[in-house]
Amino acid sequence: MKTNGLLVSLFLVALLLAACGPAAPTETARLILATTTSTENSGLLAYLLPQFETQYNAIVEVIAVGTGQALQLGEDGNADVLLVHARDLEDAFMAGGHGLRREDVMYNDFVILGPANDPAGVADVATATEAFALISSSASPFISRGDDSGTHVKELEVWAAAGLQPAGDWYVSAGQGMGAVLTMADELTAYTLSDRSTYLARTLEGTDLQILFEGDPTLFNPYGVIAVNPGKNEAINSELANQFIDWLISVPTQELIASFGVEQFSQPLFIPDSEAWRNR
Repeated sequence: MKTNGLLVSLFLVALLLAACGPAAPTETARLILATTTSTENSGLLAYLLPQFETQYNAIVEVIAVGTGQALQLGEDGNADVLLVHARDLEDAFMAGGHGLRREDVMYNDFVILGPANDPAGVADVATATEAFALISSSASPFISRGDDSGTHVKELEVWAAAGLQPAGDWYVSAGQGMGAVLTMADELTAYTLSDRSTYLARTLEGTDLQILFEGDPTLFNPYGVIAVNPGKNEAINSELANQFIDWLISVPTQELIASFGVEQFSQPLFIPDSEAWRNR
């Protein structure tokens, strides 16, 4: 009976140890994400990141700036991963050896916003360059991001395609993020170029700005995610950066992106576009 009692005790201890299993890691990893104001202002990051943080026991520190500034943070080794939207700048970043991996994530488009009475008449034209030309010729107030962001880069491309160099009291270079520029344009009854997602998110708070021009293929707005070269800073968390990229471009996360905004706006604010999503 004593032997049986000992065996039972050992069996119970073994069961207890098996149930407990190996101790879960207690250290929380940190990921520094440099990204654009559009992903922050639209609410997309607040929607997505908690799920990544829970799954990977991580804290994501978001630095929301213009794409140019985000890329500079990466080049300086002050971020682990970038989520940006200026493809030419992204390609130059990769060609310079500042990033080790770039993946397509999603896209939306840019729209020209302005007051409902549309004093420049941009709603009646067929192209973005014509719209900008009318704004310039009528000297209607225009608020530019002026911050080397993806939106600012696109705006400058449109001005250049129109053969114009905007200048004068009517053209205000704000040096601000998209949310602040929308506020300025609203207050000054001015025109501006915005990504669709940030504008739609702003409509929930209230705005007099309206979409007056959209649909030009030149206003296509793709987003990419980039792992920063860990050779730039020994503190760069390359492993977690690549885990984040794998997670972001995976079909389940792409499905989350596809559903973001549908309930509020009857349309997604971003369209998923990773290779895994396209090949699903």
